[in-house]
Amino acid sequence: MSADRYIIEDQNATHFLTFTVTEWVDVFTRKDYKLIIVDSLNFAIKERGLECFAWVLMSNHMHLVARTNPPFKLSDFMRDFKKFTSKKIVAAIQDIGESRREWLLHKFEYAAKNTGRAENYKLWQDGGHPVYVEGSSERFRQRVNYTHHNPVRQMIVENAADYLFSSACDYEGRKGLVNVNVVW
Repeated sequence: MSADRYIIEDQNATHFLTFTVTEWVDVFTRKDYKLIIVDSLNFAIKERGLECFAWVLMSNHMHLVARTNPPFKLSDFMRDFKKFTSKKIVAAIQDIGESRREWLLHKFEYAAKNTGRAENYKLWQDGGHPVYVEGSSERFRQRVNYTHHNPVRQMIVENAADYLFSSACDYEGRKGLVNVNVVW
């Protein structure tokens, strides 16, 4: 059973999601790994009914404000996204000149064995902490702003729209890396 006690009652409603790397390991420090996330989100948007309103990718977690359109389900998106990106990122760690290769793989291998919830490597923690935001424009706006201001709070950028791996620039009229649906 998943450690995440949050239940998605409406599989097509808008939710705020958090995907966290096992043991909060800072894996998203290389553009190769970040672009796997970008490509995977764009694929899910194009082919798997994902509608993304906001996103940010930090060094060890990501946030999304998103929903899926029928017949697709949000829980299926979460499962498939995490499974696919985990395999792709582990393969990239093994293939590129990653100075932390052994350490990263050991961490993810240990997590897989310890939880019994992955075959060889476990990149993502269980769950996605889905928080229902459908039907409340104020709650929706708060979660979008929270998502976009993660890099500002971490002092990576001064202006949220300057962070490349986020949808903040989309909300200022520029085109970002992921095909988001700007709603205000």
